[in-house]
Amino acid sequence: MAKITFDGIEVEVPDGTTILNAARKIGGGVVPPAMCYYTPLKGSGGKCRACLVRVAAGSAKDPRPMPKLVASCITPVQDGMVVENTTSQQVLDVRKGIVEMLLINHPLDCPVCDQAGECDLQNFAFEHGVSTTRYEEERRTFEKIDIGPYVQLHMTRCILCYRCVYTADQLTDGRVHGVLGRGDAAEIGTYIENAISNDFSGNVIDVCPVGALTDKTFRFKQRVWFTKPVNAHRECGHEKCTGHVTLWYKGKDVLRVTARKDEYGEVKEWICNECRFEKKETADWTIEGPAHIDRSSVISANHYELPVINPQVIADLPESTVRELEQNPPLKLGGPNGTSF
Repeated sequence: MAKITFDGIEVEVPDGTTILNAARKIGGGVVPPAMCYYTPLKGSGGKCRACLVRVAAGSAKDPRPMPKLVASCITPVQDGMVVENTTSQQVLDVRKGIVEMLLINHPLDCPVCDQAGECDLQNFAFEHGVSTTRYEEERRTFEKIDIGPYVQLHMTRCILCYRCVYTADQLTDGRVHGVLGRGDAAEIGTYIENAISNDFSGNVIDVCPVGALTDKTFRFKQRVWFTKPVNAHRECGHEKCTGHVTLWYKGKDVLRVTARKDEYGEVKEWICNECRFEKKETADWTIEGPAHIDRSSVISANHYELPVINPQVIADLPESTVRELEQNPPLKLGGPNGTSF
């Protein structure tokens, strides 16, 4: 085990843990942003540089600071390491530059983009970006290609995080898309415009942090903050599919189906195309209840998950009130970990 100090908070993690995952163990606002790293995908990370941090002390044995900022998603911890993230002005200034670099070619078409409202780049730019750009040159553009019946590729929005490539590589048997070209000409594409048609191709939509890969069956149907996400499951016959999904409702209609994501926007359980694209009737699913949405998200504006009252916080809550809330709950009662009872 290694003890490190992250933004003044001490945390103990197993040896070999990355700085980013050590910060995630603390949680909250100290966690560095990540645009390319994705925990379930081996080899991801180290490309977008969004998670750069300052290592003020390398270890207890060698307390010298590292000469440059390091990518926290691929840098392992050392016992006695001291890391600065939000407490370092240098890190915050560099993040502004990274946002500016990512937006050099990324079009600001949020008003017509299906990813708006749940876009990692939107959140990153809002938290660390600036309202102006110094870029005067022409943005790069790409020819549109058809990569299949379910997934729409907008290469002009791509930030080359490689997540979709790793997903197809590690989840399917026959990957047909990847990064073509070099430098400013690099793009996500398919070899001789092959269609992406494997059973798990829809998962590239969930892992894309921007609107480069979107769901053709959901395009332009509804803004995500006007929908209501509900967790559901079904018995799926595919051995790799968990059948655990989030249904996005508008009224009684299921507009889209996605895999469930954690608080860092990562999918832990993959789903097949049948569950994602072909099962859009409530009768196909066993409903579990409202999906949890972070209150800072714009999706929570029209969300109907009941907030939690923690009796440990309101210690003097009368027993009669507790009973009344249980029988006619305007609010949900929760325990220390948010579990209802």
